Amino acid sequence: MADKTPQELERLRNRLAELEKQAELGGGRERIDKLHAEGKATARERLERLLDPGTFIELDKLKTHRCSDFGMESKKILSDGVITGYGRIDDRQVFVFAQDFTVFGGSLSGAHSEKICKIMDLAMDNGAPIIGLNDSGGARIQEGVMSLAGYADIFLRNTLASGVVPQISVIMGPCAGGAVYSPAITDFILMVQKKSYMFITGPDVIKAVTHEEVTKEELGGAMTHATKSGVAHLVASDEDHVLLMVRELFGFMPSNNMEDPPLRLTSDPQDRREDALKTIVPLNPNKPYDIKEIIRYVVDDGYFFEIHEHYAPNIVVGFARFGGLAAGIVANQPAHLAGCLDTHSSKKAARFIRFCDAFNIPLVTFVDVPGFLPGTEQEFSGIIKDGAKLLFAYAESTVPKVTIITRKAYGGAYDVMASKHIRGDVNLAYPTAEIAVMGPDGAVNIIFRNELLRASDPDRKKEELVANYRNTFANPYKAAELGYIDAVIYPEDTRRHIIQSLRMLQNKRQKNPPKKHGNIPL
Repeated sequence: MADKTPQELERLRNRLAELEKQAELGGGRERIDKLHAEGKATARERLERLLDPGTFIELDKLKTHRCSDFGMESKKILSDGVITGYGRIDDRQVFVFAQDFTVFGGSLSGAHSEKICKIMDLAMDNGAPIIGLNDSGGARIQEGVMSLAGYADIFLRNTLASGVVPQISVIMGPCAGGAVYSPAITDFILMVQKKSYMFITGPDVIKAVTHEEVTKEELGGAMTHATKSGVAHLVASDEDHVLLMVRELFGFMPSNNMEDPPLRLTSDPQDRREDALKTIVPLNPNKPYDIKEIIRYVVDDGYFFEIHEHYAPNIVVGFARFGGLAAGIVANQPAHLAGCLDTHSSKKAARFIRFCDAFNIPLVTFVDVPGFLPGTEQEFSGIIKDGAKLLFAYAESTVPKVTIITRKAYGGAYDVMASKHIRGDVNLAYPTAEIAVMGPDGAVNIIFRNELLRASDPDRKKEELVANYRNTFANPYKAAELGYIDAVIYPEDTRRHIIQSLRMLQNKRQKNPPKKHGNIPL
């Protein structure tokens, strides 16, 4: 066969250039301009902003759908509504996809699904995280069951990848129907205010079926899912903000379950003492305070990356670093519901703990909990089952666990919050800690009920008994005598103790009994 002439080679190169140009136009200039007018970026623009400059390598750029029904054979657009490939964040490998709303509304076809599945398979084979920028109207109706099968193929991979590589979902626009289930299986969901929505059925369908009137924002907006459903872990003000949040979140996690989180050097002294911690916890056991103040005083550079900030605020979860080591923080929040555990806070903390345990991120727990929230609403909502989720998550976890009791640790909530009895590695307490079955007032009412009934001055007698109970049990020393608390520490030395403990535990190896998996009380 004769060699190709320079003109033929040029023609072949021109054809490739033309195809690439077509692919990059997606649904066309008019739809791109409309997107920009709405303050939204294209799928490729989003990926360029997310990844380190110049690192994105696209795969399947020229792929198209294979549907020939409903006139679809004449509506083939290169890339078929999703941009897939790989790149780097902070010079670490990630696999990414970004749905293109200019192409059939970002709807999912068989080919679209195959592209996403390909990069998910590559991510699993190479031990790298998966980040999806979701902007989809759901299944492509013209493809029928093929699009449904495509979703199921993705769901399966999400499930198999869970706990193996981190998965982050960013909701960049409206996502409905099957488009919301893949994000729901992933580790973290980020949404954009006034731009992104998630719902199984939209407002029009709800109105037709149940006659309820509801707006998109009320039904599935970012703040709805951040405050009411708990579906959204983080909420951003705009697209650039959400992509920066992804990069920051990514910095706390390893690339896969076989690695440790990345170390970040800091100039913050490891033995830094904070005198302000001496007085943060009030002497009055019923007075609220903000647990986040303690957290910010003890973490590197005062930086705490909170997760689920707007949902179940009676417990606080998030990431920080101690001496450069990444850690997950779980803390009761006395400023909300007195720090009681309820159904929502138990589920919120349990899921966060399981993520940290899956990816070798140590856990630091700050405890100030008077117990589980009482009431018929909690009982009927399943507080027994949901509280057990939190207990199960802590007991199951094998990562290093450091616990600091700042004040109250009463009843079963003491056990649940990373106590020594469920494999807490280092358990510390402030002198203000009160560790008992219940508060002194309630305990006296039960233990000395008959004595109080016979007393000539019940109020004075109760005051004496409460003081005696407090001196005997409502302090950290009885627990320390029994070895349930490893040390009672001065609050100003908290940072030093946490860092020393985490460094001591760096080589911890602990395994659970061999099994297929546990049966967490769902």
